[in-house]
Amino acid sequence: MTLKTLFAATALMVAPSLALAMGCSSDHRLDQQAMSCADGTMWDPAAGACVPLVSTS
Repeated sequence: MTLKTLFAATALMVAPSLALAMGCSSDHRLDQQAMSCADGTMWDPAAGACVPLVSTS
């Protein structure tokens, strides 16, 4: 077995492990969740909560 073939085989064995590890990185934002506000309210990012809609009519 040549050295070139050995490196290629090692790379093919290690690549799936690295791909799976990238999926489990700590970059995931745990503070972000999918949600919706009740009717008559909207999400206010500054307040971090649903706030009532204010009509100007």
